[in-house]
Amino acid sequence: MDSSSVPTRTTSLGQTQRRDAWWLELLPVAILFGGFGIYATLRALEGKFYEWGPYLSPFYSPLLSFSWWKFSPAILILGAPLGFRTTCYYYRKAYYRAFFLDPPACAVGEPSVRKNYRGETSFPFILQNVHRYFLYLAIIFLCFLWYDAVKAFFFNGKFGIGLGTLIMFVGFVGSGHRIRMSLNTPEASIRM
Repeated sequence: MDSSSVPTRTTSLGQTQRRDAWWLELLPVAILFGGFGIYATLRALEGKFYEWGPYLSPFYSPLLSFSWWKFSPAILILGAPLGFRTTCYYYRKAYYRAFFLDPPACAVGEPSVRKNYRGETSFPFILQNVHRYFLYLAIIFLCFLWYDAVKAFFFNGKFGIGLGTLIMFVGFVGSGHRIRMSLNTPEASIRM
């Protein structure tokens, strides 16, 4: 009988028998996703330069203004979309791998500090289960974004199409597609 060696599970971070550059997949996610997170935070906290002509930054839609609120109005708005994105099934894979190296990639050793991994059944990962509630809030905000996208077709009362109009329209139609896709995830079919 022919005996073959079966690779054993590696226990040290990054150890693998893979010959490809598996870590290259993590770099764009970490750089682009992390960079956008920094940019979005700075733009949201800035509290100015969010309106130009018929365009309104999605970070500030709906445009809220309260006399008692002294901070940027985006802080009141971004919780729902941020919660929806960070608990999204697709994004979890991307940011777990890129930022937590959990797992870094298929067939690559994980951090050895994790002794009692219990999935998403204990804190803080159990908070991922609030995705459906963030979805409901995101749908409300999506209605405002669609309204802003349609409003962006009108410059001083006249119909017009600008680059910003197209970007807003494509982005917000795509948001509807992402919601539809989130309803088709395995976890959504269990809930339905």
